[in-house]
Amino acid sequence: PEFIGHSEPFYRMLQQIERVASAEAPLLILGESGTGKELVARAIHRLGPRRHGPFVGENCAAISPPILESELFGHDRGAFTGAHSERAGLIESTHGGILFLDEITETSGDLQSKLLRVLQEKEIRRVGGNRSRKIDFRLVTASHRNLAEEVEEKRFRDDLRYRIDVLRVQLPPLRQRRQDIPVLCRALLNRYCRRLGKKMTIISADAMTVLISAKWQGNIREL
Repeated sequence: PEFIGHSEPFYRMLQQIERVASAEAPLLILGESGTGKELVARAIHRLGPRRHGPFVGENCAAISPPILESELFGHDRGAFTGAHSERAGLIESTHGGILFLDEITETSGDLQSKLLRVLQEKEIRRVGGNRSRKIDFRLVTASHRNLAEEVEEKRFRDDLRYRIDVLRVQLPPLRQRRQDIPVLCRALLNRYCRRLGKKMTIISADAMTVLISAKWQGNIREL
């Protein structure tokens, strides 16, 4: 219900989501910023066999590499200054569910190596620890970048790309689904009018023409 539209690219996207939701293989969601990659990941979790397990998401571009490693893998007591107690990481907390890593291409080479090992061995080792822990989860990743180009430029490991790019959902930018803009505008306007306690208004024909013809480089988030 959170997906709104009736264009051909929109329905193709929904069909892709339905095909991959029941699978267990790693999934890569590709799309420009603002197209709704996390929304798709959450829908796949809700529709799939792991719906009763946790959904844990993290934006890899929003956290520095050392902190991201600790967030993902957790740490044992004394692993670094300030680690006064042990803490389970996000991967460990995802046991039985889905781990969503947004902007996976922004990770460091060292972290990519560790993620590759997790996918191969299905186990993790906390930062500063020497004990491995078995973990069962489905990995869903997302990026606005072209992974093949990232590999060619030596910014992303090719062996990790093969591990995460098993199934794929491609999200269309808003400029490729312009006929959805009127219904999106009405839905968003209705949502915010209800939230603010305002009477529902209408968008004039001239204003809608401007909205439909805009570039929308930030896609639905910008709209």
